[in-house]
Amino acid sequence: MSSAYSFCPSCGQPLAAGEYGGATRLGCACGFVHWDNPVPVVAAIVEHEGGVILARNRDWPEKMFGLITGFLEKGETPAAAVAREVMEELSLQALATDFVGLYPFERRNELIIAYHVPAAGAIRLNEELVDYRRIVPEKLRPWEFGTGLALRDWLERRSPR
Repeated sequence: MSSAYSFCPSCGQPLAAGEYGGATRLGCACGFVHWDNPVPVVAAIVEHEGGVILARNRDWPEKMFGLITGFLEKGETPAAAVAREVMEELSLQALATDFVGLYPFERRNELIIAYHVPAAGAIRLNEELVDYRRIVPEKLRPWEFGTGLALRDWLERRSPR
């Protein structure tokens, strides 16, 4: 069992593995349980000037690009969060936020809430991003995990049947 916690954030005592809610979790005699629930993350399939924007985070390998993503803030709806992330990371105005689906990303203990976001404006990358690509939807190739699953579903829904 891996956790960021070793000590109870309530009383400071060491945490110990135990049975809580039908699973082995870290807990404390004071009643604190580290549930380790997935973190909600929003992802944007940003459609801009005829293409989908894929961006590269400054910490990623040179040829790795992905969707715009970010964490929900306290009191924020997922739709508002995805519009905010598109503005913060690309300086684009979200024209709509159309729900695509929910996708577990177990490797990072996240639940991805994905949206299609038609957007307008001039792209200006924030400090997290170093490059972007605009790819026409017909040339997109979804990856088999995380946000790639949302991109796959969006592409399937938009193609003529």
